[in-house]
Amino acid sequence: MSAHNVIELDNVTKDYRSGHNVVHALRGIDLSIGGGEMIAIMGASGSGKSTLMNILGCLDVPTSGAYRLDDVHVNELSKNELADLRNRKLGFVFQGFNLLPRTSALENVELPLLYDRSGRKRDTRAMAAAALTRVGLGDRLDHHPSELSGGQQQRVAIARALVSEPTLVLADEPTGNLDSHTSVEIMALFQELNDQGITILIVTHETDIAQYAKRIVEVRDGRIIRDERLADRRRASEDLRNIPDPDAADAPREPNAAAPPDAPREPVRGGRA
Repeated sequence: MSAHNVIELDNVTKDYRSGHNVVHALRGIDLSIGGGEMIAIMGASGSGKSTLMNILGCLDVPTSGAYRLDDVHVNELSKNELADLRNRKLGFVFQGFNLLPRTSALENVELPLLYDRSGRKRDTRAMAAAALTRVGLGDRLDHHPSELSGGQQQRVAIARALVSEPTLVLADEPTGNLDSHTSVEIMALFQELNDQGITILIVTHETDIAQYAKRIVEVRDGRIIRDERLADRRRASEDLRNIPDPDAADAPREPNAAAPPDAPREPVRGGRA
């Protein structure tokens, strides 16, 4: 883990006003996340974890307190500067995959690069192909989402998050739409990427999924009530051996799985995508 802090929150609050009423969504959050960490943020509905995720993802700004992302003071940025920071520093993975249905896997992954205004990322197709190969989908470049299983679609979403070489990957309930076996497969991929030094933050309500992180941060009533490192972290690649694969030939298919089962995944490549 790097000594450099990717995220620093200092006494962050977030209030929402509705008429004369004020909702205190966050109440003085202090949080530091070092480079190379893999953190699970947990909390019940209404705990403030979604608000915290929005602030960390530069989708919202604190009411008070300070947020620094990779030494950039987020509070001081305009909306356009926030959008540029998101594109340069952050990769997002969502529960619902958020893929364009009429667009190939390659084009879905390439999309964030088309918004890059630095002019540095010129061979966007090659970068997208490399990111897909990195998550084991080098043979699915031309497939559309409807031709992919749920696990493959989430891998495309992870490749899209990685393609811009972000400082931090934010995953919001990334296993929420997946069966148990595929969920652990996705967590195995996250662990492999984290082992390569990528900083990953996962928002989840699933205790078993959180056990694959290196550290758990629990939020309740807008405050952090638990922040602990896992001494006995589970390895998803080992757990996969004991979880039946519903896409196996002798097992029932997922209700929405119209595509062939996942092909064996190529090993995650080292280096930057």
